[in-house]
Amino acid sequence: MNEVNFLGIGMNPVTYQELFKKIDGWIADKQGRSYHIACVNAYNIALSLSNERLKRIYNSADIVGADGMPFVRWIRRFNKQPCDRIAAPDTILQLAEHAKITNYTFYLYGGDPKVCVKMKEYLEEKFPHINIVGYYSPPFRELTAEEDQAIVDEINRLAPDIVCVGLGTPKQDYWIDEHLFKIKGSVLIASGATFDFFGGRVKMAPDWIRKSGFEWMYRLLGKDFKRLWKRYTVMYAVFTFNFMLQKSRLVKYPLLTRKHPESPKGTDVFVSS
Repeated sequence: MNEVNFLGIGMNPVTYQELFKKIDGWIADKQGRSYHIACVNAYNIALSLSNERLKRIYNSADIVGADGMPFVRWIRRFNKQPCDRIAAPDTILQLAEHAKITNYTFYLYGGDPKVCVKMKEYLEEKFPHINIVGYYSPPFRELTAEEDQAIVDEINRLAPDIVCVGLGTPKQDYWIDEHLFKIKGSVLIASGATFDFFGGRVKMAPDWIRKSGFEWMYRLLGKDFKRLWKRYTVMYAVFTFNFMLQKSRLVKYPLLTRKHPESPKGTDVFVSS
């Protein structure tokens, strides 16, 4: 797919109709590898500036979606390409609605135990047709090899089409990276705060605020201020400063195109932007 370089992360302009077609093709082979949709925002990109593993994970994702209206508007205006906002909450809602036609099945992995259950109940109430085949809230510690294998075995047995992974950034990105070739025939989506939104722990911003591009301010002033203040002040400032350097051509941020280490011929190729 076409890529737009944001500080070394190749973002894919994509609409939901295009995304649906790709997912339909991916899940046709339930014995093949899984696929990764990365919903990337300014915070993710700022983190990747000092985290090569995270940068590689985003750039090796099968879709790098624009999670943020400023990215969407930039792509539409300056790259002249159609682009929808591929944020995790929007994406999961779109897929749940589209499941009326496709019968997608879902698995929820992450969140607090109560939040995970409430997210399941929320989706089932909002979309009576939805088929959530399983869910699991992992403990707040690293799983043993045996525990992790048990989860992999369960997911493979249930064979969901969509796996929503809500462990927070960057833990959820690492988890997807480590399980992409262990879980078969699914689409893995790093879902972060989606569990909190759909599980009722945090109130989601109204649509008009989300479309305005100022959802970050709404969240910053909410109940998670202590947890999010650095993300929406320091890290966004880091992104903005570096983006200005990139656009003024004072600093180059080359794209790192890499196949997953477990894939055939997994090699690094640096491409100057």
